[in-house]
Amino acid sequence: MGTFFARHYDALMGWLEKRGFTRIRANLLREASGTVLEIGSGTGLNFPLYHGCDKVVALEPSEVMRRTSMKRALLAPVPVEPVGGDAQNLPFANASFDTVVGTLVLCTIPDPLRALREIRRVCKPGGTVLFFEHVRLEHAALGRLQDWLTPAWKRLCDGCCLNRSTLDTLQQAGLEIKRTERYYGDIFVTVVARNPEAGSGDASASRTGAFES
Repeated sequence: MGTFFARHYDALMGWLEKRGFTRIRANLLREASGTVLEIGSGTGLNFPLYHGCDKVVALEPSEVMRRTSMKRALLAPVPVEPVGGDAQNLPFANASFDTVVGTLVLCTIPDPLRALREIRRVCKPGGTVLFFEHVRLEHAALGRLQDWLTPAWKRLCDGCCLNRSTLDTLQQAGLEIKRTERYYGDIFVTVVARNPEAGSGDASASRTGAFES
């Protein structure tokens, strides 16, 4: 992620957080429990909102954002450990986490399907997967507008794609979508999903990793 966007992310997001994003995040994160992995944790906007879990491992590839997040990690109501890494190649052992969280992150990951398969691998069978994302609109004309805007938007916002059909990708990865809620004219959606028991769906191959819960 470019340093300009990383350094100014909180300022750019501030008005959205005040207009409802923080409330949406808080409602979603009530579903988190046990040992949690957050992918693309950014500047730590979610950290103050974790209450019902034991620990959060916060994975963020941007060193600038990780440094910014440290103060929020220290003040969080539960232990938070910011770490570097790539969601497409998670450095954790199989079935390490009870819950996996991502907020406004699948839009930017180059290969979201690969990342979701990695999430399935490191999430315990029967575990919870939570997302807050913006998605391609089903309205034909508005969806085409998102397609048209995406190339310029990606350059402006460090790879963010406006037009991803994220719910389809979640299902393609083999996650069981239990509940969705839509916001702001259906552009934004929260997802509560379940990682199926071992042997079902299309999870990635077994792997050992640096983290053991």
